[in-house]
Amino acid sequence: MTDQPVYTIRIAAQLVGVHQQTLRTYEREGLLAPARSAGRQRLYSQNDIDRLLMIRRLIDELGVNIAGADIILRLRKQIDDLETQNRQLKRELQRIRDQQLPAVQNIPVRDQRTERRR
Repeated sequence: MTDQPVYTIRIAAQLVGVHQQTLRTYEREGLLAPARSAGRQRLYSQNDIDRLLMIRRLIDELGVNIAGADIILRLRKQIDDLETQNRQLKRELQRIRDQQLPAVQNIPVRDQRTERRR
């Protein structure tokens, strides 16, 4: 996915299968914020298109209203952020464990079957 704004509102509406006014409504309701060109023309990125497709699915296929779609998208972002933070914390914890317990890493693992034969 990319944040590079390349699609005009006409192209974005065609890609998503909605009217241009629908995209303006979504923007007015705070569901997305497309970039603007120097001439104030709305420009949509691939990330915006993906978000619009999710909004459309929530509204058209699942029957969620605009306010509900907004809440779902915000919660989804919050979950994604928390999962990213969780992965970072796990890596940091492992790094600290590796620093504090270096001897544990170098202990050879014995095969219990071999030990029993002795």
